[in-house]
Amino acid sequence: MRGPGGSHGFAAPVILTCIGPPHVGAGSCGKPLRVNGIFSAFLLTFAALFPIVNPIESAPFFFGLTSSLSSAERNAMARKVAINGFALLLGSMALGPYILEFFGVRLPVVRIAGGLVVTALGWKLLTQEEYSDHADSAGLPARSRRRLGSFYPLTMPLTVGPGSMSVAITIGSRKTEGFPPLAELAVHATGALLGMAAIGASIYLAYRFAADMAKLLGETGLEVLVRLSAFFLMCIGIETIWNGWSALNIAH
Repeated sequence: MRGPGGSHGFAAPVILTCIGPPHVGAGSCGKPLRVNGIFSAFLLTFAALFPIVNPIESAPFFFGLTSSLSSAERNAMARKVAINGFALLLGSMALGPYILEFFGVRLPVVRIAGGLVVTALGWKLLTQEEYSDHADSAGLPARSRRRLGSFYPLTMPLTVGPGSMSVAITIGSRKTEGFPPLAELAVHATGALLGMAAIGASIYLAYRFAADMAKLLGETGLEVLVRLSAFFLMCIGIETIWNGWSALNIAH
């Protein structure tokens, strides 16, 4: 940067505004905008999915189903389930909204419907004594318990159920209609990928240390975690409904 007299100097750190509308991928103002966008997308993805996936809740079921395996085999199975869960949620988030849009369902409508589902799931988690998107070991067929697979039944439906996939589709529906600008797509995709990766890591850690985590949290700690995260899930659902409704009003 050049100072007032033409000599080279450092710009004052308080001058952070851009002249004209900020562009995501340009100039010194582009970097803070990109970081903020990535961080916001990460928080949205993780905060919306974690209370529904809730690997801490399903960890005891995983431990019970894999009790006949050795420690090394159980660790390998936990890693496969984490990768499968990441891929399943990512596919739902990335492809679900485009598939619905291809069949003529407008994205604001998808946001409203998905927001209703997310709000309902959050309300159930917040108010009902026993609600879960997971299938427990007692609900699985005996044949499935004997022949365990990393995808079925350990990934789906034990870890990632229909509620989790609905939430992922709802997150994906927050994009603009049509194909978004490349810079905007890169920012949101990066944040969402990091959020999905954090969900996958939480699945692996919860299943890897299932027995230790159950002892550490206890029933009371798990109850507090579920109820608190359910409230944030309801807030995200209501905000998604409002965004979809606002988009429909603007369109008309």
